[in-house]
Order: sequence, then C-alpha cells, then structure tokens
Amino acid sequence: MSATGSSNTVRRPSRSGFAVLFGALVSLLATLLLGAPGAEARTEPATSGTAARAAAPDAAPTVAPAAALTEVTNFGTNPSNLQMYLYVPDSVTANPAVVVAVHYCTGSGPAMYSGTEYASLADRYGFIVVYPSVTRASKCFDVSSPQALRRGGGSDPVGIKSMVDWVTRTYSADTGRIFATGISSGAMMTNVLLGDYPDVFAAGAAFSGVPFGCFATTDGSEWNSACSGGTVIHTPQEWGNLVRTAYPGYTGPRPRMQVWHGTEDDVLRYPNFGEEIKQWTNVLGVSQTPAATDSPQSGWTRTRYGSTGDRAPVEAISLQGVGHNLYAYGMAARVLTFFGLDSSDPGPQPQPGACRVTVTANAWSTGLTGSVTITNTGTARIDGWKLAFTLPSGQTITNGWGATYAPASGAVTATNATYNAAIAPNASVGIGYQANHGGNSAAPTAFTLNGTACTVS
Repeated sequence: MSATGSSNTVRRPSRSGFAVLFGALVSLLATLLLGAPGAEARTEPATSGTAARAAAPDAAPTVAPAAALTEVTNFGTNPSNLQMYLYVPDSVTANPAVVVAVHYCTGSGPAMYSGTEYASLADRYGFIVVYPSVTRASKCFDVSSPQALRRGGGSDPVGIKSMVDWVTRTYSADTGRIFATGISSGAMMTNVLLGDYPDVFAAGAAFSGVPFGCFATTDGSEWNSACSGGTVIHTPQEWGNLVRTAYPGYTGPRPRMQVWHGTEDDVLRYPNFGEEIKQWTNVLGVSQTPAATDSPQSGWTRTRYGSTGDRAPVEAISLQGVGHNLYAYGMAARVLTFFGLDSSDPGPQPQPGACRVTVTANAWSTGLTGSVTITNTGTARIDGWKLAFTLPSGQTITNGWGATYAPASGAVTATNATYNAAIAPNASVGIGYQANHGGNSAAPTAFTLNGTACTVS
C-alpha cells in the first residue's frame, strides 16, 4: 500500500491489501538488523502534490486544508528526519483532541491513514490525527536506541513530540487530550512515547507491541531477538523502573494504557502482552489482579485493571488464535472509547473509590499543629485530589505544607501539591498545617476526598 500521487486524495485500500503489508512485515522483522538512525536534524522537502506547507516554528503557522491528508514540513526539532502527515476534519472542534497514529514496519503515514479508520472517526468526533512517517530504510520506528528511551534524548520520539507541539500551537489543541496509538513497530513506539512524555500523552493504545525498554540495544541495532521472542521477563517493579528512568524526577500523572495482542503472534511473541500489563499496572500504581474480566467479542478476553469502566487505568485485550496481523476495522472505535473521544464529553476525572484519613492535633497556648495522612483505600489510582474538612470554631490556618489551603478558616479545602498529586491504591500522602485557636484545639472530625467521604481514625 502506498501513498497516492497527491496528498489531497483520500484512498482507503481493501483489508486484503492491509493484510499483505503485515505479511511482508513478518518476513522483514525476522531478518532485520539495521543501524540506529542518525542524530542529524534535517527538514525533508514536501513531495509533489502536497496540499500545504507548515510554517517554521518561529513563524506564524499555516493551518492545513480541512478533510485532506496533508504533509507538514518544518514542524520543529526532528533529529531522525521523520515526515509528518496531518488530517484535520471539516468539523474540527474548538480546542480539539489529538490522536497520534503510528505505523508498522514497512508502512508509512499515508498507509496508516488509508488502512485505519481514525480519519473517518475524526470526521465524526472532531479531533485531529497526526501520522508520523519513517524515512529510514527499514520503515521501522526507533524504539531501541538509548536516545529513543529517554525524554528529549533524540531520535523519533523527539520528532513526534515536535509534531504534537506544532498541532497544539496551530489549532489550540487541548493539551489534556493528546493520545497515541500504533500497530507493531507503532505499538512499540506508543509504549515509548508514553514513557518518555507522560506529561504530554493522556493515554495510549498499542496493537501487537512490547513493553517500554524491552527492545533496548546498545550496539546500533534496531532489532532485539530476545524481546521479540518473548524471553525478556522482569518483575512489575523492574518494568516500571524502566519507564520512570526515562523521565527522572517526574511525579505527575501517568497516561492510561490499552494493549492488544494475539495469542499466536509469531513476530512479537505473546509473552510480551503479559509483560506490558505488568509494566503499566506498576507505573499506574494499580493491582495486577483484574478489576473486571469479560469477552466483548468471540475469542476475545478483556481484562481491566484499577477500575471496571471503559476508561480503566489499564485495559488489555487478548485475541485467541490470532497472529501478528491483529488490527481490524472496528477496533479504532474501541480505542476511542478507551480514550474518551467517542462523545463531546471529555470524561470524568478519576475519583477515589474509598479513602481513610488519620488526623492529630498537637496544641500549645494559642496555636496548634494539625497532621493529616490521606490513604487511598480504593482500587484506582487518584490523580489530583482535594481534601475538604471544617475547622473547629475559632481556628485559623496560618501556614501549611503538602497542600494549599483555602479559605483559612471554616470550611477548608486542601489541594494537592505538584509532587503528591498521585496516590496509588493503598498508598498514603501526609500533609499538615499550623493554626491559631481561641480555646478549641480539636482536630477536624470529617473529611471528603474529591467529594467522597473518608473514614477517620
């Protein structure tokens, strides 16, 4: 499957053509042993028939024509010479969401556009689709080099981040609704993007991929036979540490992850599916025991971790008897449900299922110190919290730590600091305050966390 002569032409090839590409992928991946991409940045000139040109990052950006696949050039830092293709629907919403759709080995951005439904779904729901495209000979994304596996390290992830930044600037995109999805090599890149840029992506969906860092090499090779063969096995903590090492010191919310895999995958073997689950449940701080298990379609087993709804922290779909050529029409709609893009509602914020607060007050003549420990006793990770309580009459907060407090007396709300916004299940956060009192030095007796009443001890 190849791009049409003009990027204005919308062509959707048959499923059989898409399957042929994946057949070629199997043979290519089995023998692939290519050098790592170079680090020199270069702007690729637009091909003949390209519908529009992007402005340089320091110039006023030019929007792409609506409802046409468009190549964008000069979109920003691009150390591995990726191409950027863009689809903007006629009915793009204000502050739209962005989906980055990443192709498989031997593929391209235009092939991903033609062979998946994301463009037609963008027409329906008003989001923008970015299709990164590899120019190196293998047509595989770099998910193995040390540069690719750290934030801002270079190679493909940096170029894709530049594409997202360009779209955000040009279309005032909603930075809280940036998503990544990919197939095979693109699935591996989805894992990498979520590890390198947890502050950029809200969620990802990976079809026939491997965990972040599984494909790592240090000899310039793009291929890791141990990982592809499903023999790279780690503990959840070890897998999680690989992700956390990509962006040292980051303590903010982590993106949700949806993973798909066929049990008969002979290119990226099925054990990688379980290793992805181990990795992302650890990163997101949720139990490896499914909160829900069902079969949405014959031969499918879907498990959800951390909560039971459509937007669980981790969702995993296993397809019995299916090989590497996994993706089929209809699956993209399920991805949008997981992303929360199949309606105009951006979706509810995560709420704790249960919480416990331990509180003490140590007083002196006219002052006191209140110490509060918040424990997440639910099964889902809390990303961002507000703790509400009422101070006894006559008390006024003079300073505090671990949160911001407003107002200083009466019904007070403590809002998380940047470094403690996330509370994993069974984890705790400690905060405190100093206050003046007029004789009543008691501690508050009732607390709610994000609107949910907590038990108090």
